[in-house]
Amino acid sequence: MERKKIFLGEEEIPRQWYNILADIKMNPPLGPDGKPVSPEMLAPVFPMNLIEQEVSSQRWIDIPEEVLRIYRIWRPSPLVRAFALEKALDTPAHIYFKYEGTSPPGSHKPNTAVPQAYYNKVFGIKRLVTETGAGQWGSALAFACAQFGLECKVYMVRVSFDQKPYRKVMMQTWGANCVPSPSTETKAGRDILAEHPDSPGSLGIAISEAVEAAVSDGSGRTRYSLGSVLNHVMLHQTVIGLEAKKQMEIAGEYPDVVIGCAGGGSNFAGLAFPFVYDKIHGRQVAIHPVEPTACPTLTKAPYVYDHGDTAGYTPLLPMHSLGHTFMPPPVHAGGLRYHGMAPTVSQLVVEGLLEPRSYGQMATFEAGMLIARAEGIIPAPETNHAIACVVDEARRAKEEGKAKVILFNWSGHGLIDLGSYEKYLSGSLRDFDYPAREIEEAGKILAKYPKPQILKSR
Repeated sequence: MERKKIFLGEEEIPRQWYNILADIKMNPPLGPDGKPVSPEMLAPVFPMNLIEQEVSSQRWIDIPEEVLRIYRIWRPSPLVRAFALEKALDTPAHIYFKYEGTSPPGSHKPNTAVPQAYYNKVFGIKRLVTETGAGQWGSALAFACAQFGLECKVYMVRVSFDQKPYRKVMMQTWGANCVPSPSTETKAGRDILAEHPDSPGSLGIAISEAVEAAVSDGSGRTRYSLGSVLNHVMLHQTVIGLEAKKQMEIAGEYPDVVIGCAGGGSNFAGLAFPFVYDKIHGRQVAIHPVEPTACPTLTKAPYVYDHGDTAGYTPLLPMHSLGHTFMPPPVHAGGLRYHGMAPTVSQLVVEGLLEPRSYGQMATFEAGMLIARAEGIIPAPETNHAIACVVDEARRAKEEGKAKVILFNWSGHGLIDLGSYEKYLSGSLRDFDYPAREIEEAGKILAKYPKPQILKSR
């Protein structure tokens, strides 16, 4: 009998993370002088033990026992065969999802929040400052800081702060201080509000505020923590895909298609990178990062050097970017409202190892409603983007008469996002037009930056 859920024992949690920098070539981040950023230049922002992971070329990096101890609260997460969705779509495809909604905050984000809190703690840091889009990362870091006795402050994008009030309550419950961004607490926030008093905020703005708040603390005991984009974040998330590979072996199958939603790249990379490793070494698998058409970083943006934040505090990163001044429309998938993309994910797109897709807001909620009624779990709006692509792939399998195996990352549940479903059900949710003019304006500034090389790893 085919199994609905495939579980691993606690002893089967991966003992190492996979570092994709061992298998690809990358352009370096650049400082204000146009020269590569040294590890010492990052020291005011991150603890050195995380900086070492950021630049490491070691393929496998050991997971500390203290991190594994907390991972065991929810890991390993289940792999689920979506039989009911297959039936609803009348598809010959076998659809599996890796369910990350079992973590205390309800998403994949603690996979990196916990190790980041741990490494800061052992380095002697007392307080972490961060940003959050939809609130999943902020609540995950609040949870992780509570585990290690660290203070936590979160700048939450204003539109999500208003749309998802219970995310703030989750953070407060775990002891964090959550403020809407842009705020009057930082120069970056005040500058934005002076020009745009009603700004809905963006991840780029919130990152600027969090970085400024961290580096301006003269105590030396505060650092910045990032929930996506950088390599050490992608690294920590690979626990998802490494578990999934074990579980697919138990199922006796290997995916033809791997799918994840992509904003900054963390949950997508977490599932996909271990399969990218297989693809680099000759395995045939299609891998799709999926984003909003209203913020089409991978599908429309050029591969450039750009800042990771709106104020330009961060180094120049080699990535697909719409321009760091671009203000994404206020779609409900707040975690995907980011102007750039993880450099590692961007590099894999450049090399043709990934095939990006994009979907409008309405199509993603239609897919979310379909799977919620079939499988019973209400997905986060971000996850709905991956599900929209899964539905398309399953329907294509039916048209072609092929029993494809589809694997996707169910990056989080949507129980804190019911306000967005209420708007969808009441007919007040809408699609946003492709913001061509805004993207064109934001992109003009990119011309003054250096151009990354087009590198090929194979």
